[in-house]
Amino acid sequence: MRGVIDAWTHADDAGVAAAAARAGADVVRALHGRGLARVDKGAGDFATQADVDAEKAIVDIIRAARPADAILGEEGGHQGAPGAVREWLVDPLCGTLNYAVGTREVAVNVALRDGAAAVADPFTGEILVTDGATAWTSRDGVEVPPAPTSTGRLVDVNLDPPFPNAPGFRAVDLLAHPGFIERFRPRVVSTTLALAWVAAGRRAAYVTDGGDLTRSVHFAAGIAVCRAAGCVVTGIDGAPVGPAGRGLVAAADEETHELLMSMIHDRAPRGG
Repeated sequence: MRGVIDAWTHADDAGVAAAAARAGADVVRALHGRGLARVDKGAGDFATQADVDAEKAIVDIIRAARPADAILGEEGGHQGAPGAVREWLVDPLCGTLNYAVGTREVAVNVALRDGAAAVADPFTGEILVTDGATAWTSRDGVEVPPAPTSTGRLVDVNLDPPFPNAPGFRAVDLLAHPGFIERFRPRVVSTTLALAWVAAGRRAAYVTDGGDLTRSVHFAAGIAVCRAAGCVVTGIDGAPVGPAGRGLVAAADEETHELLMSMIHDRAPRGG
């Protein structure tokens, strides 16, 4: 690990994000299937040793490369100077429940707030990276631009709580919209890897409830990658995601986004 850290000390932010995500992914892959003990976090949430060890591997690289930056980790909380200008958001294992039961639909998310980001799939070796302006997919040493497309018709809908915008918006209602089944096919992967798949062309869209997800360790990296890949990214109300945001609709193209927004509007309760 020391050699890996040293190699990325002088890299640009995108290189640091990619190296950190790759280091976390290596840990997640190595510990898969070992029947790890669960650490209860309350409200049905938990972490495994893989979450903790992967976050440490990620933080070690960021600290070596950017010692003045702050870090907000899913497991370790806030680290670094409270007044730091730059902050990294780290989700070392998104999809812990999937992982704990032996399935492989998980993501490792690393994002510099309002900057570079990377999302790694530990089991395919694929990493989606952005420098904040452009995006690319890296696998086996080959980098190619992502190609968002809606031709596959698959839309991933996050059904995990909380649901802060209910009853005005409920993801389950979207799945019951007759137009949705006519145009799309629903998927529920329960990890933000599916958000990165929109950028990669494996999902037509991703929809979730929530507040300002650009500041979330779970979503920030995927949002950054989707934006840089040219996807259409807004809240469930069509407004830009950000401090006043409400949930997330990330679509491969304008047509898909407009269709989903019309369905969300149709299902919203009306006053009167």
